Amino acid sequence: MSWNYRKRIKIIPGVHLNFSKNGISTSIGFKGASLNFGKNGTYLNTSIPGTGLYNRQKLSGNNSNNQPENIEVQQPILEDNIFSADIQEITSQDLQGIKEAILGAHDQRQELNNDLFKIKSTLAKTKFKLAASYIFLYGIINKTIKESYKSDIVAQKDAIKQLQEQISNCYVNFEIEFDDEIKQKYEKVVSTFKQLISCHKIWDVTSANYQDTRVTRSAAGTVVQKREVRFGIKSLPDVKSTYEPLWFKNANGADLYFFPNFIIMYSTRTKFAVIGLEELEFYNSYTRFVETGTVPRDTKIIDKTWAKVNKNGTPDKRFKGNYQIPIVRYGEIKLRTKTGLNEEYEFSNYEFTEEFAKSFKDYQDTISRLNQINK
Repeated sequence: MSWNYRKRIKIIPGVHLNFSKNGISTSIGFKGASLNFGKNGTYLNTSIPGTGLYNRQKLSGNNSNNQPENIEVQQPILEDNIFSADIQEITSQDLQGIKEAILGAHDQRQELNNDLFKIKSTLAKTKFKLAASYIFLYGIINKTIKESYKSDIVAQKDAIKQLQEQISNCYVNFEIEFDDEIKQKYEKVVSTFKQLISCHKIWDVTSANYQDTRVTRSAAGTVVQKREVRFGIKSLPDVKSTYEPLWFKNANGADLYFFPNFIIMYSTRTKFAVIGLEELEFYNSYTRFVETGTVPRDTKIIDKTWAKVNKNGTPDKRFKGNYQIPIVRYGEIKLRTKTGLNEEYEFSNYEFTEEFAKSFKDYQDTISRLNQINK
């Protein structure tokens, strides 16, 4: 009646990134296998420990433009038209290995949780059997039955403890090392990002449509729909890193998590994309916004207009009760990739937006140069 538990040996992948003047080296691996990114492509290396057998398989062979100035106004009801492509199509080819590593860690965690559930169920049954042996006296008459149940309970509790420890350690670990100069650039990105998230208001712009100002008699040439969102520094399930990612909330799609060398566009634990930082087209500018609502406390009013205005800026006197409206300056960031990423954000503090954009572009240019060294 003894109970046996065969301990599973789980392979938890790890990712090591090294940023130096000689380029960026990235390896993903565990015992018997690794994934390496180099100047000649991406290779999967596999071996069987102790046999000498080895196989190597080839897997795969910055913009800073400002957008033109425009005056915008918010409209509450419009069909969304600023959104990214299907998340399953956005992953960079050379970063597919990182995605597979994260998926592998997720699958392992699922299997371990299934094992844990089964053993807990077995433990409950064993405890019931032990209690029944006392109630119906057969455990007192035959002491070997009682001792067998007790032995099984000890083993099952030990198995549960082992599984819980494995689950707590079941994640992809991003180990990141920087040269001092590159580290300083990245830390500048993080510090300006922390300043950026202190903006009174952050919006995800979900649609933008041009309008004929001659017809609407408005100073705004673009009508936008936007939703207030939050940014922050936030970890991802199944992933740990020496540097926590910068989190961009997405109002109408998958959130963005910025790591030092790539972005994870994350919807669920099994539905996400990994995008190389050098592929990102990062635009920053400012927008003159006709603010019909409350002006955020950290926003500067740079001009005024009228609810109904003539082309020369004077109030249209045909409309009774015409009133003045402030024009403010908001910071703007647009994110694009050729694979389909398409997001746009506005920030109430233009200066904070500009400082973050400057440090991010400087770091991105550095990463692009390092990647060129490996090609």
